[in-house]
Amino acid sequence: MHSPLTVTVVIPVLDDADQLAACLASLAGQTRRPDEVVVVDNGSSDGSAAVARASGATVLHEPLRGIGAAASHGYDAARGAVIARVDSDSVLPADWIARGTAWFADPLVTAVTGPGHFRGLGTGAGRFWDVAYMRAYFTLMTGALGRPPLFGSNMFMRRTAWLAIRHRVHRRDPMVHDDVDLSIQFDPTWRTVLDTGLVASVSGTPVQDPWGLVVRTRKAARTFWVSGMRAFSPARIMRRALVGTRPVPVVRRAAPHRAPQPSDAVPVQR
Repeated sequence: MHSPLTVTVVIPVLDDADQLAACLASLAGQTRRPDEVVVVDNGSSDGSAAVARASGATVLHEPLRGIGAAASHGYDAARGAVIARVDSDSVLPADWIARGTAWFADPLVTAVTGPGHFRGLGTGAGRFWDVAYMRAYFTLMTGALGRPPLFGSNMFMRRTAWLAIRHRVHRRDPMVHDDVDLSIQFDPTWRTVLDTGLVASVSGTPVQDPWGLVVRTRKAARTFWVSGMRAFSPARIMRRALVGTRPVPVVRRAAPHRAPQPSDAVPVQR
């Protein structure tokens, strides 16, 4: 049974045309098709924007470099009741949208996320990084936050949740991990589901770059630092214990951030 909720998929991209094409093809093959696909071009010099247009996606342009700025621009523009987010190197199984959105039948579920499986590394290296990176991320971040974190390559959230916290995210800081930032800004009383069977295939290239891993670690540390007390786990756990789990409140008016301009969108006739 298809979810009655409309779904917008947001994909930030920078110079990744080939992998973006594979990502968009996997979305086109979904058993439950997205209602809208928004690709946010972050200043690509290759054919990424053209690939997105050819697929029928709406293309937005974010001049401020940084995945946080690009992703936030896409979330602002999204019209679906559920916002799904993947990266340009994500390749999704055919039931990804159907499985992810099914969780939202529970009104207390605010977000759903799943792990990634690194491709292109070989069997041994793939297994190692699945444990040393992917499982470590979810284990450590769950301990730090008191609930599962979001994984930017494979996540869904209610649009109402984004509207409630969009004024708090550090979208203009390129040294902030945008998915960790989202996870911290979510109210501790909102429920995030980690579905370990909701698996996206992601490129193994990032874990093959030692310096890139150092940068990612620094970004995580900075994200916690700039978030202050919102990232303080005992306070988060205490709030959940006192308040319990509750649904996202409806925000009647969006926060005063830059709204997407008409000139940003390049709609394509389907």
